[in-house]
Amino acid sequence: MKSSKVFSIIFVLFFLGQIVIAQDAAKNKVVITGVRFAYPLVEKWIKQYQQTNPSSQIIIEARTTTDPSQYDVLIEAYEPEASVKESREYVYIARYALLPFANASSAFAKNYSDKGLTTELIKQFYFNDIYADKKNEKKVEIPYTIYTRLQKAGAPVTFARYFGFEQANIKGKAIAGADEHLVKALLKDSTGVSYSTPGLLFNLQTRKPIDGITVLPVDIDGNKRVSADEKFYDNLDIVLQKLEAAELKNVPIEYIHLSVLKNNTNPEAVKFLKWVFEHGQDNLHEFGFLKPDAKRFQQEKDHLQQLGLN
Repeated sequence: MKSSKVFSIIFVLFFLGQIVIAQDAAKNKVVITGVRFAYPLVEKWIKQYQQTNPSSQIIIEARTTTDPSQYDVLIEAYEPEASVKESREYVYIARYALLPFANASSAFAKNYSDKGLTTELIKQFYFNDIYADKKNEKKVEIPYTIYTRLQKAGAPVTFARYFGFEQANIKGKAIAGADEHLVKALLKDSTGVSYSTPGLLFNLQTRKPIDGITVLPVDIDGNKRVSADEKFYDNLDIVLQKLEAAELKNVPIEYIHLSVLKNNTNPEAVKFLKWVFEHGQDNLHEFGFLKPDAKRFQQEKDHLQQLGLN
């Protein structure tokens, strides 16, 4: 009888202990979702963070056609609407660029890797512009097929807005899925032309463009031609150095931001964001991202430290 009571007490204590452990795990769990091309960078941050915070459980739940039903941190690559900002607190932590590229075997790649793309050519090739004067368009006999994203997403929204359009104005075949699916589709089409981020266009180990694509130079000084010093797309580190050095023409650049709820915020999520601001900048170039403007970064860091999230 006594042994039975002892066993019952041990079982109850064990059960209560498991509840406490489960509660602690839930308290330290952070679910992250959002734009997929940022996942490799965020995965690196998570790995480094957990080395000094081993009790933390941070996971990425991949976005599909919609966001997961529950998440703590949202990564996005375009400016949210004012109504969305009412319920979430945003911090801007890195920048990304968008570069035109083509299937390396295409006649388009061979021709425009030499000539490069001016503003006028980019608008002519990539966009349906009902206001364009067709008489001023260049006659192009080289076959090409523009590829773009089907769903609303950071890259197409940013690319279109930079040149004065909306995502719906981008020509061509609309590919479902994430940005990497767009690159994969283009690799299968010898006439394919599109746009994407450096992190997807370059091999992150060799720092060279991935096999099968040619990154196309653009008129970065706005003088309506592309000179030899504007052709620097053979090495990712040089590309990032050039893009950070000055404000350039014809290269859309936008911020990556992370957001959390203003109310009922997961404390571990805020702790993770603060850690990223302290330690995450050293990883940006590794994954093809640009560092934020120094003044803007300090403002964002101060903002995050002052948040009274609960």
